[in-house]
Parts: sequence; structure tokens; C-alpha cells
Amino acid sequence: MFTNDPQVKLGIVAVSRDCFPKTLSNRRREAVAAECAKLGIDIFQSRVILENERDAMAALDELKAAGVNALCVYLGNFGPEGPETMLAAKFGGPVMFAAAAEETQNDLIDGRGDAYCGMLNASYNLNLRKVKAYIPEYPVGTAAEVAGMIAEFSLIAKIQLALKRLKVFSFGPRPHDFLACNAPIKGLFDLGIEIQENSELDLYEAFMKHEGDPRIPSVVADMEAELTAAGNKYPGVLPRLAQYELTLLDWAEKNIGASEHFVFANKCWPAFQTMFKFVPCYVNSRLASRGIPVACETDIYGAVSEYILYLATGAAPTLLDINNTVPRDKYDQYKGIIGSYKPTDLFMGFHCGNTANCNLKAGKMAYQLIMKRSLEPDSEPNISRGTLEGDLAPSPVTLFRLQCNADTTLSAYIAEGEVLDVPSSSFGAIGVIAVPEMARFYRHVLIAKHFPHHAGVGFARVGRVLFELLGQLGVTDVGYNKPAGALYCGENPFTK
Repeated sequence: MFTNDPQVKLGIVAVSRDCFPKTLSNRRREAVAAECAKLGIDIFQSRVILENERDAMAALDELKAAGVNALCVYLGNFGPEGPETMLAAKFGGPVMFAAAAEETQNDLIDGRGDAYCGMLNASYNLNLRKVKAYIPEYPVGTAAEVAGMIAEFSLIAKIQLALKRLKVFSFGPRPHDFLACNAPIKGLFDLGIEIQENSELDLYEAFMKHEGDPRIPSVVADMEAELTAAGNKYPGVLPRLAQYELTLLDWAEKNIGASEHFVFANKCWPAFQTMFKFVPCYVNSRLASRGIPVACETDIYGAVSEYILYLATGAAPTLLDINNTVPRDKYDQYKGIIGSYKPTDLFMGFHCGNTANCNLKAGKMAYQLIMKRSLEPDSEPNISRGTLEGDLAPSPVTLFRLQCNADTTLSAYIAEGEVLDVPSSSFGAIGVIAVPEMARFYRHVLIAKHFPHHAGVGFARVGRVLFELLGQLGVTDVGYNKPAGALYCGENPFTK
């Protein structure tokens, strides 16, 4: 079965300054590997204790032969800053540096490693070589603590590797009325991401060629099983949706080229409904549940943001509009559930019906009300069918977006919150979302930094990993929801 996840093969190389006993680094590396095993982390141990440049080349050969694609350079003692950073520069994949803490006051002569000091020289030399290595927030620790750092690095490395092998397929020009989706694509190339931009006509031609595809009945059966009888409100549209799903997957298989992973950013209105005779939201939701985000409205950075969230959470992401406020009477009625959140901490996240069924309380096949109003106002829904509607299931969430600005620099935001168990009383895939100090975040990050209305939503709290990842990607302009009392740049310090 296809997986949109890269496989991470971790390796660890211990380094030793030649005036320290290399046995100290060897023993400490073995202790880290043992702690990794306790966490279920498979890590290849290089048998080279790196002391000089020849050792660096020998270690590099050993790592390559073992298929290692993410490396921990471990300072079991002070370490040789030149050779160890040379290894990092030549490795060609994600690299982290960590160092050993001293173990006991009873062994601070022969057993003292001074790796605390060595990390300073390592960081200096990494900068000289222009190597962007991952250095944990506090990179010195016991074997168990370093194993924990490696666990976090493994996830960061996974996303880095994935983005370098990712292709975005887009169909249709980015909508005129959604200029925010027209972000420059240069930022994709800066990250190593490929993009194949196609026309809606390409998609329509491919779709028509799949008419009568013998695989359609089995996809329809899978859709019926997912929706169940309770949610399968418009079974007549399922064959066309199945035809579309097969079209997208076959397109990716045929066009993935040198890449290994893919996402879509597709035009989905207004001509889509009149030509394809359905709305594509349900298919988008199904592919998202398999780790293949399909962003609406040709939002290429929305698709990439969703994919990063998928890798960070291990669960289906979605793309929602930061859409509308929560009426005060609803806030008052459900105050017992809302708790200490202020009214301005809340908003409704909404989209037509692209959210995976696993993230909805009771998903059902429906029609896109907004499109029905304009396309078939006086008839039963036909070409507006194809959404998956329902309230979002209560869950912790992370709002995340990576965006390329008009000057082609990358920026991002991260905010953690939760979907509340408060009924939406509305349509679409929608939920009441609480983010601490949302009003200030809305004004001083989303508005002040010119982010569009689409937010990637991951159904877990992964802000810490995303923040570290952005640092590795070289994204320095990162907004987040600051706590009360911590002012944003430009925020008025004088209260009302």
C-alpha cells in the first residue's frame, strides 16, 4: 500500500578529542543507544570514534553503507570541532548535535568529558561551514535525556526529508477572488519542493478518460463502508466521486517523476461543478485521511502546510477557513463547556466538507449550500453534491500555516488550542475552536503579517516540533499566540 511518509534511518556517531579517552565516548554512545531502544527507536551505531578527518570519512562511508539518512553527532567528550563539523557538512541529510552531561561527582577526573564546553566550539564551527544542524534547546544531557532529544529530532528529520522529495500537483489558476492563494512559488523551490502546475482542462480530460474505469465499483464500495447507511445521503454521486479519486491518484503515479511524496492544490469552483457535475470535497477528505492532502482553491502553501501537519501529528489534517465569530448567546449557553476562555478566544473553523470523517462527530454526505444557492437555487441538489459535513470532533489542535510573502520570503504561524464540544448550529465541516488570546493573535499575527484565511489544522498539539522544524528550514519570521502581558511588535501597551 502507498505511504506518503518517508522512512527515517537514524545513525549516531560518537566523537572524541584525542586528549580524552575515546573509551568514554564509546561507552556513553552505547548508553544512548540503549536508551533509544527503550523508546522504540532503532538507531545505527557507527563503530568509528571520530577523532580526525580520516575518521570522519570512514564514518561517512559506514553511514552510507547502512542507509542512514538522519544523523546524531554525539559529543561523548569535548570532541574535535573540525572533523565533527566536516562530517556534518558532508553527510547530506538532517544532522543534530548533542553532548553528554557528566555522570557522577565520584568520577570527575578520568571520567570528565567536558562536552558542555565542546558544544560551544562545535556550534562555532558549524557556523563557519554554514551547516544548519539541529541543536536541541538544551543539548547536553544524560543518556536518557539525549535519547529523548533524538526522538524529537527523528520527527523533525522526517519532515525535512519529506519536503526535499515532495511534489505539489496543482490544477487550475489560483482564484482571482482569493489573491491570498496566489503566493509566489519561489518559496517552494527554496525548500526543495517541486511543483507541477496544470490547467483545469488537463484535469477534466484525465477525468473523462476514467469514465467506466473497472476500479470504480470497488472505490464506491469503500466509500459506502466509510459513510455507512446513516451518512450516505446521496449515493447517486458516489460513482463520479470514485472516478475523480482514481483520476487524481493515477495522475500522481504517472507524474511523480523524481519525487517520492505528493500533495494536491486544486481549483474547486466555480466552473468545476458545472463541468464535473459534483463538488470534490469528499474525495479531498478521503485522500487527507491517507496522508495525501488536497487543498481547496489551488492553495499550494495550504497543501504543504497540511502535509507538514500530517507528518508532525501522524493523523489526517484539514484546511479550514478562520471563518466567523461565535455568537454571544451560544457562548452564554455553553459557558460550562467553554470554561475560562473569553468570547474573543473563540472562532469557528469552517470549510465546505473537506475534513476527514475520522475528525468529525457524525460525518454525512451533503451538498455545498453556498454553491447551490447560485447554481441550482430552485431544484434538488445535483451538481452541488459531494461535501462531507459534520461538526468537528472535540480534540486538541494546532493551527499552522507556512506562507511565501510577496517579497518571496517564507513566514509562518503556529497556535495551539482545542476544538470544543459545542454544537456549530451551521453547515459544512465546522467547529468551535478555542485558542488562548486568539483576538490578539488574529490582529497582530494573522492581519498584521498578511496571512490568508486558510489555516492548516492538525488534530494534536505539535507546536514545539513545528517551531523547531521551521528553524531548520530557515524560516525566522514565526508568529504565535502570545500570552496575556507579552506584547506583540506594534501592539498598543495602553489598555482601555
